[in-house]
Amino acid sequence: MENKQILLASRPNGVVVPENFKLATAAVPEPSKGEMLLQTIYMSVDPYMRGRMNDVKSYVPPFQIGEPLQAGIVGKVVKSNGGKYPEGTYLTGMGLWANYMVTNGEGFQPVDPDLAPLSYYLGVLGMPGMTAYVGLKGVAELKEGDQLFVSAASGAVGQVVGQIGKNMGCHVAGSAGSDDKIAYLKDELGFDEAFNYKTQDIHKATRDANPKGIDVYFENVGGPQLEAVINNLNFNARVALCGMIAVYDNKLEDMPPGPRNLAVLVGRSVKMQGFIVFNYPDLCKEWIQVGAGWLKEGKLKYRESVAEGIENAPTAFMDVLKGRNFGKQVVRLAGD
Repeated sequence: MENKQILLASRPNGVVVPENFKLATAAVPEPSKGEMLLQTIYMSVDPYMRGRMNDVKSYVPPFQIGEPLQAGIVGKVVKSNGGKYPEGTYLTGMGLWANYMVTNGEGFQPVDPDLAPLSYYLGVLGMPGMTAYVGLKGVAELKEGDQLFVSAASGAVGQVVGQIGKNMGCHVAGSAGSDDKIAYLKDELGFDEAFNYKTQDIHKATRDANPKGIDVYFENVGGPQLEAVINNLNFNARVALCGMIAVYDNKLEDMPPGPRNLAVLVGRSVKMQGFIVFNYPDLCKEWIQVGAGWLKEGKLKYRESVAEGIENAPTAFMDVLKGRNFGKQVVRLAGD
């Protein structure tokens, strides 16, 4: 057996390029006493990883050059040296972009392959789904009848945001970057309104999609979309700042100007708050039960993009940053 890994070869100078990654092969590690050997089944690809490629202070440390990238994984215990879980157990947690890794089990949780497909524990029942739930319930305090708008609405987080809103009795609108994605939002997920921000005037489209204004905005994009939303916020609106993928690849000197209309927040008593999902552990646990129940009842749908093989992980990551994927992006390394 060999252990293929994706290493950080260099830090991006703006846009991420293939040369920032290196495919390497190492020996399969042996678990020490109290450890387990995990075979990675699925690896997650998430926008927040872009920030970790920079050597800057943040809520998580940066990736190190010459070391494997880290991401959420679902893996199978294939060897245990007195470890926490027996062989054959499926676990999810923060792992490596690698075929194999050893762990003592800290930070990993067992998952049930009979409850949902394994990849869902990286998506709808994993961090993206938890992020949607935390942002709406813990930050924005969404309630029945609210006018909800979400950017990147067909993405890993956005598609869950919209469906939570519909299940809670809200008017839901969103923006996405292709006509196929808009059709998916309206025809399959039940969004009340959705528009393609690449082909429409973003200010007019945002206004038209939210005729009663916006009570809750779930922010995934930043840039012009945020400015357009601010103009349409209602009094006492709440904005949950999840991410701003539109500027992740920009160098500091190339950042677009900030919203010119921030004064609107003052006059309309708007609350705008950033958040990190794992600062809300109780809501994360609650979501697994709520989300699994909705999946079983048919009240929650989820779409994924699946890349095959670890060597294709860098391309999948760059596709996410450019909005080329559809739904949650994962990489499959082995069979379920």
